[in-house]
Amino acid sequence: MNKNKIIIDGSQGEGGGQILRSSLSLSMCLGTPIEVTNIRAGRKKPGLLRQHLTCVRAAQEICNAQVQGDELRSQRIEFIPGKITAGNYRFSIGTAGSTTLVFQTIFPALLMADGASTVTLQGGTHNGSAPSYDFLTHCFLDVLRRLGVDVETALTYVGFYPNGGGEWTCQVSPLTEMEQFNLTQRASLISKMAQTLNSGVPNHVSERELKQVTKKLLWTQDELKSINVKSVSAGNIVSLRLNYESHSELFEEVGQLGVKAERVSGKAINRLKQFENTSAAVGEHLADQLMIPLTLFAGGKYKTHELSLHSKTNIEVINRFLPNSIRTEQDNDEVVIAIKGQQLQATQTKSQSEKTELLV
Repeated sequence: MNKNKIIIDGSQGEGGGQILRSSLSLSMCLGTPIEVTNIRAGRKKPGLLRQHLTCVRAAQEICNAQVQGDELRSQRIEFIPGKITAGNYRFSIGTAGSTTLVFQTIFPALLMADGASTVTLQGGTHNGSAPSYDFLTHCFLDVLRRLGVDVETALTYVGFYPNGGGEWTCQVSPLTEMEQFNLTQRASLISKMAQTLNSGVPNHVSERELKQVTKKLLWTQDELKSINVKSVSAGNIVSLRLNYESHSELFEEVGQLGVKAERVSGKAINRLKQFENTSAAVGEHLADQLMIPLTLFAGGKYKTHELSLHSKTNIEVINRFLPNSIRTEQDNDEVVIAIKGQQLQATQTKSQSEKTELLV
């Protein structure tokens, strides 16, 4: 594997925790030591918060890495990866920090492990600053399952801000083969669904949110669903799902104290309409999240409607590890993302020397 250390400036571009998470994922899978500096330097609370520290320590445990700087508020870490090992893992954030972002950090490495793994994650499952558990399983993982990835998830408890307390489990099998993801034309729409998830909020809140969906999108009652759950924190989220022949897209908004139900639902509705008014095949957030697994494995080509600063920064980080792996080209108002896959496989299907040859 590549043993030359890569130094990443954590304040570049978008400057958030994604730089750290992407760097950890790539380091684990490529066997490349990293040093990440200026971690979240421009944020109100710079450095490693509990969610980010959990990502570092989860990555450390899964690949037996040597780590320096893994403490709260640290703005610099060194990470020297070792062998990726399958196992029964449990990671708890201790706050409402996003468990889905911890999972996305370690997920590519688990696909390369020497056996199946079970991971239990505790913390936030539905918050406004990260993909929800529903987005993860019905959108992101749905695409990868269609491409040949063997991963299953199960939600035990929902975790809303501010106390978290959510828990879910996933089972990940070693990757044997992944198909390319090629989607430059939007597929046909099969079905759609609006759902609210509610804990400790009055029933009229979700009723008003779903009423807005009927009013603004003309969806029928059969396409609306309200689910009440128990959580340690009161919370509410609106999810609008478009199921295409190729995959699903989700548009979500988390309810906030003092924000009217109609406005919460309206934000999700506006994002859905913005997507529908383009010719893009893949939504902005999914386009970003697919970059690392497709780069490491099968590659592909897909069209999205815009590149956020978050996506541009992610591309910069990936191309630091694997130069020219991701190219983008403008197609009228849309952007085509072309990804060269590295064709990495699980350690049980390829020897260490064969994997090294793939990276030369």
